[in-house]
Amino acid sequence: MIRALLAVLVTAAVAVPLTAAARPSIPAPAPAALPPVTATTLEQAYAANRANAELAARMAAAHGDAHRATADRELAAPTRKLLSFDGRGAGRVTEVFGDLARADRVAVLVPGSDTSLDTYERFHEAAASLYRRLARQAPAGTSTAVLAWLGYTTPGTVSATVVTSDRADEAAPSLRDFLRRLRVLTGPDTRVTLLCHSYGSVVCGRAAAGLDVDDLVLVGSPGTGADSAAGLRTRARVWAARCADDWVAEVPHVSVDLFGTTVGFGTDPVSPSFGARVFTAGDGGHSDYFRPGSVSLANLSRIVLGETGEVTRA
Repeated sequence: MIRALLAVLVTAAVAVPLTAAARPSIPAPAPAALPPVTATTLEQAYAANRANAELAARMAAAHGDAHRATADRELAAPTRKLLSFDGRGAGRVTEVFGDLARADRVAVLVPGSDTSLDTYERFHEAAASLYRRLARQAPAGTSTAVLAWLGYTTPGTVSATVVTSDRADEAAPSLRDFLRRLRVLTGPDTRVTLLCHSYGSVVCGRAAAGLDVDDLVLVGSPGTGADSAAGLRTRARVWAARCADDWVAEVPHVSVDLFGTTVGFGTDPVSPSFGARVFTAGDGGHSDYFRPGSVSLANLSRIVLGETGEVTRA
């Protein structure tokens, strides 16, 4: 019954697109003009992007949007390490946790739907939670960093865009370019893991072919658009997990053409037919993969650190 109802909702999202009142445009400055960032210019980039976020906060406050002003001002705090910032529209930001210039192990988080500057704090907390776990768990002499990459305009959870790959198709080139530049910054010997949550796994699926990453991890995924892990055409090890109470399990794992639009993302990444390395995520819901103390967070940390033999498999 639940699957049938969701199938109807998926169809309705395309046949009769849901509309909501658009938020008034919030004024914000253009992103800071910076040369390509290197290990020696990271601090300058962080400072320039914090200054840009502070200016965006002042502009949002003058416009009467206290919520956005608060979000921007928090990102402008002296402790925040912003590799990039764009306060225009829904907003985009890449935040660094740890010492990126010296990191041996780097994790890049790609968020799912309803993530913007207005809701960024929950994404920040997920990345911070992973970084704290990595810092505790890493062997002596191993340095880690986590990057929260909000580099695309995410779809709304209740919208037509969340059941199609349109936003992912737009985001994939940006993610590929970001990861290429990250490799230049970190060097070839740094281990890079791409962690993709919810609709973010669709973005990663679209970007996967040829990516220079060591591990690609799909959590809470509605599908990637590929029929199998091999179909992603990546050299990375592909992992997948789903929490026991994650509602995404009830989403129909189909890919069908409706009214000229492809709806759905195909094979369930935790199914045997997909061929990913499936690991346990424990209890929890769709937003609990990075919850402190969770089975999921422990396994994600092991994957990032290369302790793959310690990952508990489902």
